[in-house]
Amino acid sequence: MKKVLIVDDAAFMRLSIRNILEKNGFEVIGEAENGAVAVSKYKELKPDIVTMDITMPEMTGIEALKLIMEFDVSANVVMLSAMGQQNMVMEAIMVGAKTFVVKPFKEEHVIKALSKL
Repeated sequence: MKKVLIVDDAAFMRLSIRNILEKNGFEVIGEAENGAVAVSKYKELKPDIVTMDITMPEMTGIEALKLIMEFDVSANVVMLSAMGQQNMVMEAIMVGAKTFVVKPFKEEHVIKALSKL
């Protein structure tokens, strides 16, 4: 069972992602409400996969992704982005994100993206 860290500043979005993942056989081992918390939880929990929102207060998903990749070059990070964030998605892929899912997302898109990792 793959262990997942969910990173999103919106509590309802974290809950939605948690429900989708748990229903499909993933184990959610932690949540973070911004990039700074995500980096420290990544180091502490060592998840198999991270779902990372791009736009968050304090530290963006891309800044957090850079720090996670410095800590662990083999990290599996999936970016979750709103429509119209293509430039940031491309930057995230260049920094090391494995893939991305566009919000609002369908359950099967999330599961398909995470199952490939």
